[in-house]
Amino acid sequence: MKSYKKKIIIIGPTYPYRGGNSLYVSFVYETLSKEFDVKIFNYKLLYPSFLFPGKTQFDVSKKINPIPSERIVNSLNPFNWIKVAAKINSEKPDLIIFDWWHPYFALCHFFISSLINKKLKEKILFITENYISHEEHFIDRVLTRLGLHHSKYFIALSQKVEEELKKNFPEKKIFRSELPIFDHLSDNVDDISNLKATFEIQEDEKVILFFGYVRKYKGLNILIEALNILNSIDKKIKLLVAGEFYDDKNFYIDLINKFNLSERVIIRDEYIPNEKVIEYFLVSDVVVLPYRSATQSAILNLAYGFKKPVIVTKVGGLAEFVVNESTGLIVEEPKAELVAESIMKFFQTQNRIDYIKNISEFVKSNRFNNLNEIIHQVLEE
Repeated sequence: MKSYKKKIIIIGPTYPYRGGNSLYVSFVYETLSKEFDVKIFNYKLLYPSFLFPGKTQFDVSKKINPIPSERIVNSLNPFNWIKVAAKINSEKPDLIIFDWWHPYFALCHFFISSLINKKLKEKILFITENYISHEEHFIDRVLTRLGLHHSKYFIALSQKVEEELKKNFPEKKIFRSELPIFDHLSDNVDDISNLKATFEIQEDEKVILFFGYVRKYKGLNILIEALNILNSIDKKIKLLVAGEFYDDKNFYIDLINKFNLSERVIIRDEYIPNEKVIEYFLVSDVVVLPYRSATQSAILNLAYGFKKPVIVTKVGGLAEFVVNESTGLIVEEPKAELVAESIMKFFQTQNRIDYIKNISEFVKSNRFNNLNEIIHQVLEE
């Protein structure tokens, strides 16, 4: 007799959308599909174009493993929310999972979950990547409480988020997980020297990588100021910036010119497609995340996927995922002099600490690996 698989519906973005949220939902789908019957209700409108600061919301990569989904959710249209809720009701799932990362989706998620029938309301779980967005506005907390109102269960992806949920929803059941290790883009590249030459990086130069879109909270200006401090000590250090600017690019260019660092900074102002990502990590020695605020970061888990050590600021939940002087270095505050000090410390310890081995051991305990176990616990309840 064929065994019955529990049915799960996920409301969240995946291909053709780009970015960390889409990538995360794809990994969730692949993991849960090993044991459950999973459907993704994807967005047909994620962000309206006037709210999206980048060039495109869609993944332009040539190297893609598309995840099956139904693009049926319109984040702006209340009539659509009625249809989506009706479709969820007709599917009679055993569990409904909403992927939550930004209060913009509060009304959409609130009304869809409101219109789900009474029996199914007991089967709603929110995976909370963030609680409040990194660039918090006064209304965000109100919207977040509204958007998460009907959740019966939560999965928090960091201790910081877990603490926020416990404070705001003390009566709810909360489970802990993490972002997965994004190792799907790893590949063998034989000629690193030739690859460095394409970036105009000399063999004896040291490279620090800032990867991902540029916004104020990510602290690129802090890193540029740190490079200025380092330049007076070691002129062999280069900064590679890879990602689309969502902030005013001229602000950063002016800062680079002010410190006469134009020959020490390489900028690729564009979304990096999957097939090119490996090149940036392979030519770099360490990935630096000088963030002013964070819960967790897909960039950190991507770095670990390439076995690259990281330097992170001790903000939000970011430092939870770094073992100091083992998988990387933790900077106590997002200040240029402290970031510069940690970068120097990294290069001084690079030959003494086996960062690659330590990362390989550390990622074995990644809590994403327990996701199916968590879902089984929820379903049993």
